[in-house]
Amino acid sequence: MTTRPPPRGGPKGRKPPSGKFPAYGERARTGPRTSARDAAERAARNRGDDAGTRDPWTAPGTPHAVAAAAAAAAKPKPRPERVARDEAPPPRKAPPRPATRPAAKTQTGKPVESRPETSAPPAGPTRREQRAAASATLASGVQTLTVEADEAGMRIDRFLTARFPLLPFTRVQSIVRKGELRVDGKRAKPNDRLEPGMSVRVPPLRLDQPTERPRSAAREQDDAEFIRSLILYEDADMMILNKPFGLAVQGGSGTVRHVDGLLTALTAPDGQKPRLVHRLDKDTAGCLIVAKTRLAAATLAKSFRSRAARKIYWALTAGVPRVRQGRISTYLAKDEPTDADARMRVAKHGDEGASHALTYYAMVDQAAQKLSWLSFKPVTGRTHQLRAHAAHIGHPIVGDPKYFSVENWELPGGIQNRLHLLARRIVIPHPRTGRPVDVSAPLPPHMTQSWNLLGFDASRYDPIVEAPES
Repeated sequence: MTTRPPPRGGPKGRKPPSGKFPAYGERARTGPRTSARDAAERAARNRGDDAGTRDPWTAPGTPHAVAAAAAAAAKPKPRPERVARDEAPPPRKAPPRPATRPAAKTQTGKPVESRPETSAPPAGPTRREQRAAASATLASGVQTLTVEADEAGMRIDRFLTARFPLLPFTRVQSIVRKGELRVDGKRAKPNDRLEPGMSVRVPPLRLDQPTERPRSAAREQDDAEFIRSLILYEDADMMILNKPFGLAVQGGSGTVRHVDGLLTALTAPDGQKPRLVHRLDKDTAGCLIVAKTRLAAATLAKSFRSRAARKIYWALTAGVPRVRQGRISTYLAKDEPTDADARMRVAKHGDEGASHALTYYAMVDQAAQKLSWLSFKPVTGRTHQLRAHAAHIGHPIVGDPKYFSVENWELPGGIQNRLHLLARRIVIPHPRTGRPVDVSAPLPPHMTQSWNLLGFDASRYDPIVEAPES
């Protein structure tokens, strides 16, 4: 049995042209594949070089050289610069040994993109994203806050509200009431005052995300113009606004537009936002003090606590009191302790949540023994104090939806069913100079209508000025 000899010749498709014979110095590719030429070409391919440029067996100008040159021109050029065939190639220098593994080559001579031994870590979050994540982590875990110097004397609940504007006030009260808040390691009460350097331990908080849309420049300008139209007094440290009826002082459930939010439009270039010093009920009009700096806010708050501030309120009440001038001293407590706007009730000394409330009143004028113009001077500042005290003496304020409960009462014609209560006048020491700042607010439109209908003169002498201060 005979075996078929192996084919002798070059690779398939690489036969020399018919009728051509190799010239001197050129050999036909009929030898074994392990010839020196084949080995040189394979080595050149492995290096990524063109074998035609370093062919020591092919003389220039020969037909095989021309064919090799044409084949080389058709191949992609891995290098930007080529060495001319008619010039001697430059001497090769041994490349420096790389510290890492050299890049591998493909069989076509193109280098493969080298990969480091250890893969690079994926791109991480930006700095802004890192700060936001850190803030979210901080707000969701236990944290310890240090009271600053300009926060001295603040109530613990006001301190939390200032530090966490997105935290509902009801949540603040719940945290303090349940003993989750610690001041220097001890439980705190809502009315406890803070001193600089104190350590406040805050439990994990679930902050409400803002739901309002980004504020536009036009809206900011409108809010700023509206607030400025309410200013009764202003200097570098404070301003006193004439809060209109129906505008809330702070946000709450379902309250979108309020004074605290509108004050954002008056933020100073240095980032200082005007701060509320005290509060008025939504339906109470009149003088509202706003501090422009933290230091002014702390100083003005101390004036309220020390009762250095004097406040006078005007109200239209049902009936005429038998005692034209008097003093109302009771204890007040909330019907629902968890509700920030709950109705206040007259309580006994020692009842849970009961606080002492003291008010002086004087009757300025009356109309047909049916309505009275009363002037109030509150000594303390409890929630709904004047409204609860007026109802307690049997003369509730006209238009009060919470405390007006007179039987068989009909609202006189021409008088609007709105709360007739005005923060008429306030006198407070200036936070910088200590000199008294005395400002009075005009009657709101619905009270002006009632005063004109009843014949009351707003310029009449107010006897409450002579009432005691304590």
